[in-house]
Amino acid sequence: MNSLTVYLVLAAGLFALGLFGILRRRTLIGMLISIELMLNGAGINFMAFNRFTAPQPEIGQIFTLFIMGIAAAEAAIALAIIVAVYRRFKAINIEHASRLEH
Repeated sequence: MNSLTVYLVLAAGLFALGLFGILRRRTLIGMLISIELMLNGAGINFMAFNRFTAPQPEIGQIFTLFIMGIAAAEAAIALAIIVAVYRRFKAINIEHASRLEH
């Protein structure tokens, strides 16, 4: 049960779920959550390869910390954009924002 394949399947599942959410969601909050799922899948991949194949274990951990930092910055910027879109259009539906109608 404790093998690289299990972790890679879990990471691929999270990434696929995030990709499905990006394609199916119409709200910006749903898209943000889906992007976070995709980043978590990438982080699991780095940690799995770190655990099972890396001669230096620090490398995978550093990459995962960078992914976490990027996810935090992405969440802060995306939430600021979502608040600005909501203030302008009084909705967070992506179709209203893409047409730029008021």
